[in-house]
Amino acid sequence: MDAAAKLMPADGLDALIQALQARGFEVWGAREQAGALGLAVIEAAEDLPRGLIEEAGPGGVRLVDGGRDAYFDHTLPMQGLKRVVYPPEEKLFETGEDMVARESDVGARPTAVIGARPCDLAALDTLTQVFQQGPFPDTRYAARRQSLFLVAVNCARPADTCFCSSMNTGPRAGAEASFDLALTELIDDGRHGFLIEAGSDAGRTILEALPGEAAGDADVEQALEVSARAAAAMTREMVPDVEPLLKRAYDHPHWEEVAERCLACANCTMVCPTCFCGTVEDRSSLDGATAERWRRWDSCFTLEFSYIHGGAVRKEAASRYRQWMTHKLSHWHDQFGRSGCVGCGRCIGWCPVGIDITAEARAIAESLNPAALQEEI
Repeated sequence: MDAAAKLMPADGLDALIQALQARGFEVWGAREQAGALGLAVIEAAEDLPRGLIEEAGPGGVRLVDGGRDAYFDHTLPMQGLKRVVYPPEEKLFETGEDMVARESDVGARPTAVIGARPCDLAALDTLTQVFQQGPFPDTRYAARRQSLFLVAVNCARPADTCFCSSMNTGPRAGAEASFDLALTELIDDGRHGFLIEAGSDAGRTILEALPGEAAGDADVEQALEVSARAAAAMTREMVPDVEPLLKRAYDHPHWEEVAERCLACANCTMVCPTCFCGTVEDRSSLDGATAERWRRWDSCFTLEFSYIHGGAVRKEAASRYRQWMTHKLSHWHDQFGRSGCVGCGRCIGWCPVGIDITAEARAIAESLNPAALQEEI
């Protein structure tokens, strides 16, 4: 057992928020927004969606009463940590009549996120590898990541769209995960509290300031059981060996079947916590006195994304869906040595027509090697 672990009463959440605010952090958490969950600034524990869970499935996500008084029985806001460290739109630099480029302020103020789920921690590590560990590091991303304090929450229940267990990214934050504090909500026999564990020196400093008592082995075991039950409750999984599988399926007819349903709306890439594609726009004032360069999120589902001197490389929706799915699950391994999917299931719930990435992968697997898949089942 980690010596830096406490049992904190449920009302200690406000003490945690206040301790972070006192150290200059702007605190973010999941908040109800138009019947769904968004990631936004919170001032107190009462801002969290206490008692609510997502009713999620292909093509639909909505908040409903969860049936118990838990702060974190919900799972994921519609967008994860990506929007905190990699904003949907940002000004990179501007020039005036002197034609001197001036870099825009990064705005990397200290930010603490309460409720980061293990799959989103894995996604953040993936983005950090993309933006910071390549030959051309993104200093703007690095500054925001450096300013981030992460309070993870180990999941007590999965949404119906979750499949993180099969991607080895949850439902519990492992020892290799990047977090400062990790919470496991414990509700039983009239007790409501949190096992809170430190994952960094900064987390230990905050932990010392929080109410509670030292956790015992039985408390840690109970927290592990919470995670085990969540893993066992998942109803979706990614097929095994999906990386080589999709490399064999470049010309598979199933891509056309998916394209008949796909709207190429880009919802899946906008909610995906690891999709990092962007584009730049140059904007100028009407009188030509000033100019600005902006970066914004883009998507491989848009026709213009693959436009090259006179035409788009991927004109058909089938080729665009294939590009997204094969990059996410297969070629990402070639680029970065890991999968680009963390099993959060957001793409399933937020797809208007309910396309399920796990079902599409399984359909291809069954057609290519049905006998092997039956043995695995």
